[in-house]
Amino acid sequence: MIVQIQGNVKFPITLDPTVWIFDDRKMTFDQVFHPEKAKAEEEEEDEIKRKSLRFTREVYQQKLNPPVNKSIRRQEKEQILKGTFLMPLKPFLHTSEPDSEVKEAALVTDEGEQTISADQLAESVLLFAEEGKPLKENGPVHLYFNDGSNRSHPIKGIKKIVMK
Repeated sequence: MIVQIQGNVKFPITLDPTVWIFDDRKMTFDQVFHPEKAKAEEEEEDEIKRKSLRFTREVYQQKLNPPVNKSIRRQEKEQILKGTFLMPLKPFLHTSEPDSEVKEAALVTDEGEQTISADQLAESVLLFAEEGKPLKENGPVHLYFNDGSNRSHPIKGIKKIVMK
């Protein structure tokens, strides 16, 4: 359940997608491929937060201890348990510091090797959780191009990324 970034890089690194569920950089499938739908959900969430803050201020004015807002935590937990999440690949590639001469990357999968440009790889996202569960079948990650051109046919079963 790990993915290695190696090849013509200064620092070969190993990624563990199973811990990304706790990473703040993760994005939902809708945030990446349906931004208008995700924006509507965020606005609804912001409205709930505003109401919560207003309630908390009113309670403070009465000099009472504010109650813990368990509904928001419960909502976040349900989202994690049921959500489909992707992680941008760019920060990890930046950390590995590829050589300036790197032009392409080989994605080593269960079914062989697929080569894509380094720029296209940097602008890609990795699907690591579907319906709140790690990708065990055809996993640990699936690669989607940010433009959505391979949304129906992602590159699956990536075990290693070799920068060339």
